[in-house]
Amino acid sequence: MSARPGTALWLLGHELRLFWRTTLASGAHGGKGRRGWRGAWLRLGGGLAVWLALHAGVYLLLRAAGGATPTLGTPPHGFVIAAGAILLASFLFMLSSALKASVEALFDRGDMDLLLSSPLSSRSIFSVKLAGIVVGITALYLFFLAPFAHVGLLLGQLRWLAVYPVLLAMAALAASMAMLLTLALVRWLGARRTRVVAQVIGALAGALLFLLSQAGNFMARDDGRAAPSALTRLMGAGGTIDADSLVWLPARAALGEPVEVAVVAIAGLLAAWATVGLTHRFFVHGLQQAASSGRAATRPGSIRYRFDRSLFETIVVKEWRLIWRDPHLVSQVLLQLLYLLPLCFLIFSKNAPHIAVTGVGLTMLCGSLSSALAWIVLLAEDAPDLLQSSPANAATVRLAKLAAAVAPVLLLAAAPLAWLTLQEALAGAFAAMTVCGAAASAALITLWTGRSTTRSEFKSRGKRNIATSLLDVCGLLGWAALAWLLLRAPGAAQGGLAVLGMSAAASVVLVVLFLAWLLRDRSR
Repeated sequence: MSARPGTALWLLGHELRLFWRTTLASGAHGGKGRRGWRGAWLRLGGGLAVWLALHAGVYLLLRAAGGATPTLGTPPHGFVIAAGAILLASFLFMLSSALKASVEALFDRGDMDLLLSSPLSSRSIFSVKLAGIVVGITALYLFFLAPFAHVGLLLGQLRWLAVYPVLLAMAALAASMAMLLTLALVRWLGARRTRVVAQVIGALAGALLFLLSQAGNFMARDDGRAAPSALTRLMGAGGTIDADSLVWLPARAALGEPVEVAVVAIAGLLAAWATVGLTHRFFVHGLQQAASSGRAATRPGSIRYRFDRSLFETIVVKEWRLIWRDPHLVSQVLLQLLYLLPLCFLIFSKNAPHIAVTGVGLTMLCGSLSSALAWIVLLAEDAPDLLQSSPANAATVRLAKLAAAVAPVLLLAAAPLAWLTLQEALAGAFAAMTVCGAAASAALITLWTGRSTTRSEFKSRGKRNIATSLLDVCGLLGWAALAWLLLRAPGAAQGGLAVLGMSAAASVVLVVLFLAWLLRDRSR
């Protein structure tokens, strides 16, 4: 029985249908007839197969870890620590996903004017938007964590079904925090800057999790041994964070402790209720700011014209200026740079075993960033017909666009590479070679095999041209493998197996570039 039109439950059903269409069944409406729905069912079958495989893996893991005992009573502290680590990682990524969903609901969906002009109250609209975010986040993490509950039930751990309410409460808390933060940013910074800042904060969650996982390596001693971290001392015998500490309350709730389950569930419900009750009016105010944020004022006399630049320089500056004028696009591209921070920690730690890891990370990061910038500069040109019909030399235009895409990447990588060269001259030279090669080859692959499009398609660029995506990935992996083999023992005599591996990696890179050249668009 369907809900009555105009009610909050009816609107929530609509949000869930949109969630379905934008995740699993997106191809059913974008494809042609049966082919679209066939793709949707193939994705559904593939997801179900992965889910069953997760159940099998969890079963083997729990059997090896003695997960069948004890059926009742307090779980071992090792299980509590493992559950706590999983829940911490899940909550950080939940917060990141919720921030992205909040920004999408506030700025990108474009349905809020219609909803606010309807007879529905702003409280109902805000409640449904928040509930939709909660359900979407919960579904994703239940896909990965529900197998623990199901296998636990098979092994006699009935209490592990508490994973369901605990994840739902965590998603409600993350969605509430994300929406409150988004609305606060709208009030403090304005709608235009909020769109960028919220995305950066969301991406910081992943970087923060990586930094926490590598805390022992970052504080390594000069002799290469990891220094005992504060977390280790706190969790040790007699430490502050013992088995009964409140820090482990969510973990004990996920493992089925009744009181802890009730506390976590009530906390999630109270967070969602307070967020809706206290901020639904400001939600409307934030939407009004977002609607008016597109109006840009131009100061009289602020435009300056310069005609003393060469064609090459003019095109490079023009491309950089166009990118800089789109903060939302800049934020999507530069989010990858957040993961340069952990690499800088590895570089500046002066720990020799990290040299190879750093070189591989820099190579893949620079290649990926160069590919993104090349897509914007080369394929998302706002006036391609104007450039093609201009008297400018086409080869000069293409070369300038390639330089506009690659030069910022090399400039950003210059400081880490310089420091690495000061520590190990040969390693720095090898890393600089692979970084430059990965950046240049990624830009060339995009130039040769890409298809012209609009900047609004940036997020889905990988789905539009499968050939370019596959060649990009293969090229990045080839350069990363070459960096790893070159940096494992710089200056030392390489064995025959290492030389063979480097030859294979170099061959992969060359074959990828040759295939991209064969698939090039000869009309450009």
